[in-house]
Amino acid sequence: MFGAAIAFLTVITFVAVLVGAVIATVLSGTSSGTRWPTIVGTMLLVFVGLRIVKRGLRRTWGPVRSLIDTAGRLADGDYSARADVQSSPSMRAVGSSFNTMADRLETADEQRRRLMSDLGHELRTPLAIIRGEIEAVVDGVRDGGPEHMASLLDEVEVMERLIEDLRVLSMSEAGQLELQKELGDVLSIIDEVASSYRPMAAGSGVEIMVAASDGSPPIELDPVRIRQALSNLVVNALRAMPSGGKLTIELKVESGQVTVDVIDTGVGIDPELLSHVFDRFTKSDDSDGSGLGLSIARSFVRAHGGDLRITRTGSGGTTASMWLPSPIG
Repeated sequence: MFGAAIAFLTVITFVAVLVGAVIATVLSGTSSGTRWPTIVGTMLLVFVGLRIVKRGLRRTWGPVRSLIDTAGRLADGDYSARADVQSSPSMRAVGSSFNTMADRLETADEQRRRLMSDLGHELRTPLAIIRGEIEAVVDGVRDGGPEHMASLLDEVEVMERLIEDLRVLSMSEAGQLELQKELGDVLSIIDEVASSYRPMAAGSGVEIMVAASDGSPPIELDPVRIRQALSNLVVNALRAMPSGGKLTIELKVESGQVTVDVIDTGVGIDPELLSHVFDRFTKSDDSDGSGLGLSIARSFVRAHGGDLRITRTGSGGTTASMWLPSPIG
């Protein structure tokens, strides 16, 4: 289509210039002996000029056509499509930007597919339990009394928590999570979380300790989200702790930032798993959690302008370090 348009444009331009040259020659009164060489020379110049213009148009149109074709393939769902960036510097910049966008679309599509697969896997167990219990009532194996309904309610709550966690995580990753910030005391939040989980830890023979050598300066934060992030770290640590272990929540203020370390004496994290601990639904084989706790904790901390990292400790346990931006004042 483009080639036909170029050919048509070339012919029309050539004829127009030729006619114009003839008319100009006639009107100028040039003798017949020199008229035709002038016309032929003009024709040759026009022909060479058109060839140059045609080549330039092809060099310009080729990358544009590649972008159009690639955009069409992306629109049809082929996220592996990439534009040809072997062209002029300006078009290379456009093509590189376009391919970067395509990379992000492909990554987003892979994450969506993986999320749907993981979500289906996580929901399969509670749904199977609910289905089995309902079938037992229908078949008369169970009477469907309050005790039976309570077990079904537990499974429904598992699904509700999973769906809510995914909703919050998706909002945070999209930058749509609203924080209710106020001037708060990180040490107070640590004490609240430690007090809340000490009964649970005591039942497993684990001791929870709080260490804060320099106190806690005020900082702008959303206390609900930071409390939830810290709670997720503590719960993850307790699940990995054997009886007789120790969990330390340490607060440090240095280099203009507040750092909270959750240090456990558990079995540690598999080195192969360590680089994927923040991926959705990543968990060890013996974990009974959803595998979303660390992802949510990091998303909350990052929404505050901080970050979260997980490392192995020398004792074989794990250290989760959560740092927040500079204190007020």
